[in-house]
Amino acid sequence: MSRQGLPTIPNIVVFMTDQQRGATVLPGDPLKAITPHVDALAADGVTFTRAHTVSPHCCPSRTSFLTGLPPSTHGVWNNVNVANALRRTPYADTRFWSQDLAEAGFRLGFAGKWHVSNTLNPRDVGWQECLVTAPGAAGEATEEQQRAAATERDRELAAQAAVDHDPGRQRRPGEILRPGYTDYVHYRVNPDPYGDRAVVDSAIEFITSAAEGDQPWISYVGTLGPHDPYQPPQEFLDLYDLDAIELPETFDDPMHDKPALYRRIRDRFDQLTEQEHREALRHYLAFCSYEDHLFGRVRDAVAASGQLEDTIFVYLSDHGDYAGDHGLWCKGLPAFTSAYHVPLVIGGAPLGEDVRGTTVTDLVSMIDLGPTLMELCGREPTAPMPGHSLVPALRGEPLDGPGEVHFASNGNETLGNQRVVMTDRWMLVVNFFDADELYDLVNDPGQRHNLLHRDRPARRTGITEGSTVPSELREVVDELYARMWRFGLAHGDDLTCNYILTALGHRGPGIVLG
Repeated sequence: MSRQGLPTIPNIVVFMTDQQRGATVLPGDPLKAITPHVDALAADGVTFTRAHTVSPHCCPSRTSFLTGLPPSTHGVWNNVNVANALRRTPYADTRFWSQDLAEAGFRLGFAGKWHVSNTLNPRDVGWQECLVTAPGAAGEATEEQQRAAATERDRELAAQAAVDHDPGRQRRPGEILRPGYTDYVHYRVNPDPYGDRAVVDSAIEFITSAAEGDQPWISYVGTLGPHDPYQPPQEFLDLYDLDAIELPETFDDPMHDKPALYRRIRDRFDQLTEQEHREALRHYLAFCSYEDHLFGRVRDAVAASGQLEDTIFVYLSDHGDYAGDHGLWCKGLPAFTSAYHVPLVIGGAPLGEDVRGTTVTDLVSMIDLGPTLMELCGREPTAPMPGHSLVPALRGEPLDGPGEVHFASNGNETLGNQRVVMTDRWMLVVNFFDADELYDLVNDPGQRHNLLHRDRPARRTGITEGSTVPSELREVVDELYARMWRFGLAHGDDLTCNYILTALGHRGPGIVLG
């Protein structure tokens, strides 16, 4: 049976990598990795070229994917396992789409990275067959016990770092010296990084078993690569010639017009030589190729099960990676699109011939995936999801999204609060710990020039309301602030304190409440 080119109830494979930048799957991009299996999926489906996460952090982004909610609604803001976690689990009334689908009779298999809650496991929210890799839930431990355990773990690592410290030792290739902290080597070779092979084996076992039954099924495959440290197997590193690796155009950005925190983070990576930076990029791309290989194994397993004609594949990542942009690596608070931009390819035999191999350039958010999966499964969510389904694009129809995406952080472990709104042209970064940023993404896609930066005297008096924003940009900034507050207030954002030392936004929430 079919419904406008799509099966009534397809099987779905979700393959979510960790920290893979969207550019790595886009043909023609300088950062395009060797990904034959994702390329084949793109030829068999739709590539969303401007898909973005909600936060440059594993836990909030994964929770948003699995719930269809922004962080301000589900409550997960940073790493749920660290000592100073803001929360260790989503709010008690948070509904996962897996709960709806389990109740509707779907067979659900979860394999891989969870990183959503330190008190719940996938089985608690509808997933029936699970292999959960680090980190899993902490069981019955109380909040105080979890915090104490995480603090003790950090202190043990610090104590071991003190024992291992050798002030006379030479820095190893790719190493970033951090006296008093554990050793960190930015790249290496590993025949089985993060145990991702076992994750895929588990997913294949589930698919093979599920294909023998009568229930529609969903397989979630959550690998840990290409997360730093970058550690691909040697055979995938051999695919890339170091001499052909070029650093990004923004690598030498001095970032003098950006928050000081950004430069402080970059200082860590400035220990690396230019060749080491290029080697890091080589390892990162090779790691993306390894993840592509694992995805290919899953596709082959679906084909071997006889269910390829009835299965839709979703390939995406939880967030991106700077990959050398602005001299930075990994992901975090520096608000560059490379940290938010993720791969998103949806394809498979059930899609109609007319949409295969097409691209969609609309702005897309991680919170759009919940409504998309629910519609593909022919179900209505039992709890509101603010995102917009992408299914129309899978039928060759235009999307009707809001034309904006939002990113949010309430502290990336030890860092600060930040809200970001992006439209087709503009990106406003509201930093409650430093000056704001505004980028014209059409004329400055590399985000070299913060249009709100001005060299100012060390001491000023007589500042008038609004004079900190250039007059020619005031209307643009006011509109973007209104978009930010409108979205935040609609979805439970509590970053609304009116105290004089914390209410530092150019415009407060009252501009949309009058």
